[in-house]
Amino acid sequence: MVKVIMHGCNGRMGQVITDLAKEDADIEIVAGIDVIDNKDNGYPVFTDINACDVEADVVIDFTNSKAVDNLLAYCEEKKLPVVLCSTGLSEEQVEKVSKVSSNIPVLRSGNMSVGINTLIKILETVSKPLKEAGFDIEIVEKHHNQKLDAPSGTAMMLADAVNNELGGDMEYVYDRSSRRSIRPEKEIGISAVRGGTIVGDHDVIFAGKDEVVQITHRAYSRAIFAKGALSAAKFLKGKTSGLYNMSDVIG
Repeated sequence: MVKVIMHGCNGRMGQVITDLAKEDADIEIVAGIDVIDNKDNGYPVFTDINACDVEADVVIDFTNSKAVDNLLAYCEEKKLPVVLCSTGLSEEQVEKVSKVSSNIPVLRSGNMSVGINTLIKILETVSKPLKEAGFDIEIVEKHHNQKLDAPSGTAMMLADAVNNELGGDMEYVYDRSSRRSIRPEKEIGISAVRGGTIVGDHDVIFAGKDEVVQITHRAYSRAIFAKGALSAAKFLKGKTSGLYNMSDVIG
């Protein structure tokens, strides 16, 4: 049995994870953290993470970048592994995550779904040969109108996966409105769409001469991210300190 503290328990993802955990005999949410305590989750909820005195094996985080600093400090002090799902982290926060991971296990991912992380493995295979054949690369992501950060953490994961395979010297371009020139060769265009209730769509487009290769992932429910987070929590229990990702979980 893996005992979990749900950080951001009353948000949309926190509630989905709470519901799924009730159906999983191998995991139990023993406490929650949220600035708003207005739901009966079946476990104690603390509005201040430092007030949480419940014993647990892992923390699952689905909040936002503003809450990450306090979370990391708490987990490091308590020697608690953490599944870090918040996106939009600053460079300083990313550096802090890396530093903290030398003392506790940290699993960080911009997307918890098995499909997206399998897509990344595909990109690691196809990016170099397609680029060498002259294909341009564009990433288009679409999310609901309540999402705060853009581009999405997933879009950046996909861009990084491509860029790593191409030697790391590609330039990310988010806006071409002020530019009047042809497309440079070493460029990855990243576009964000915000509207309605779109859960999460990601397209990686390789556009060549007279042909296009497009790899697409569509999320139809937040449950796919919740399932991934629960799998990550099970994986992280008992692990040694270090920085992990979903590729480690799916193998």
